[in-house]
Amino acid sequence: MDPQQFKEQARAQILQAAADHGALEIRGGGSKHWYGQKIQGEVLDTRGYSGVIDYEPTELVITARCGTPLSEIEALLALHQQMLAFEPPHFGSGATLGGMLASGLSGPSRQAVGALRDFVLGAVLMDGKGDVLHFGGQVMKNVAGYDVSRLLAGSLGTLGLILEASIKVLPLPVAVSSRRFAMNEAEAIRNLNQWGGQPLPVAASCWHDGALTIRLAGAEAAVRAAEQKLGGDIVADAGEFWQALREQTHSFFAGAATGKALWRLSVPSTAAPLALSGSTLIEWGGAQRWLISDSSAAAIHDAAIRDAVSGAGGHATLFRGGDKSAGVFQPLAPAVARIHRHLKAGFDPSAIFNIGRMYPDF
Repeated sequence: MDPQQFKEQARAQILQAAADHGALEIRGGGSKHWYGQKIQGEVLDTRGYSGVIDYEPTELVITARCGTPLSEIEALLALHQQMLAFEPPHFGSGATLGGMLASGLSGPSRQAVGALRDFVLGAVLMDGKGDVLHFGGQVMKNVAGYDVSRLLAGSLGTLGLILEASIKVLPLPVAVSSRRFAMNEAEAIRNLNQWGGQPLPVAASCWHDGALTIRLAGAEAAVRAAEQKLGGDIVADAGEFWQALREQTHSFFAGAATGKALWRLSVPSTAAPLALSGSTLIEWGGAQRWLISDSSAAAIHDAAIRDAVSGAGGHATLFRGGDKSAGVFQPLAPAVARIHRHLKAGFDPSAIFNIGRMYPDF
C-alpha cells in the first residue's frame, strides 16, 4: 500500500472510532497478540505500512515503518555484519517493527547491552486525534524535554499508532563463545554477580535445572582470556540454545504451553533464590527470572508471587497462561497510575487505542 494512502486510511479509522466512542485494536503480525490482557475493538492492521525508510550502515541507525517484518530488518542488517543488539524475540514469523517497539521485549543480551528502549532514537506516532507527531530523531543527542520515543517502548499500543521508528544498531561481535557450568541456583546468582563486576565479556546468561550457561562475546583476545579464566564446558549447540531461549522454544517453556502460568519476575540481580512453588529459569545475570507456577489455587498463589517479588525489590508480570482476571502487570502505585492516566489522556483523549491491554481501566 502507498504510505500516504495508509496514513489517510488510518487517520479516518481513528477519527471514526473516536466519533463512535468505539475502540481500536492496533495489530501487526499478531505474534504477541497474547501478551497483556484481552483487548477489544476493530482491528487497525499495520502491515500495509511497511518498508525500510533509511539505513546507512556507517551511521549505525535504521529507520523503518511499523509494519516492516523484523525478519526483513535483521536480514538487511546481517548483510552488513550488524544486528539489533538487544535481540528482540519474534514469537512468530509475523513479528513487525511496530510490535517489537510496542511490546518492549528484549532478549538474552539485554544484560550486556541494555534494553530495547535504550536503542530507540526516534519515533513517529499518530495520536487519538489523527495528528502525526514526531519525536527524537536519528542520533543519540537530539532530545529536548521528555523522551517520548522511548516512552513508547512497552506501551502496548495504548498511546497511539506507531508509524515509524529509528533504532540504533551495533556491529556483530568478532568472537563468540558459550560455556556451561554445573551449579545450583544460589551459586549461579553469586557467580553471575561476581563476574558482572569484573571486566569479562559476558553477553548473556541462563541458569536452569542445575546448569549455568553463559555467552561470551566481543574482541577475540577478550573472549579467549575469559574462557581461560572461567573454564567450563564448551556448548556445542550454542546458536540453537540462545535462539531457543530468545524465542521461548527452550524445553523449560513447554510447561507454559500446557496452560500453566508463566511469570516474568524482575528483581535485583543479587536477590536470593525466591521461595516460590514451580520451575525456575534465570536470565540477565540474575535480574530476570521465569517461573512456571504449578499451583491450582491461582488467585491465592498469584498474590503470594507478587508479594514475594515485591519483598525482594522487584515486580512480577503474568507473561503467559494463568488467570488474567486479577491483572497481568504489577499494580501501579497511586502516583504512578495518575501519570499513566494523564499520558493516556494526552495522546488518546477519546480512549480508543488497545483499551484494557495493560490495565483494565487504561
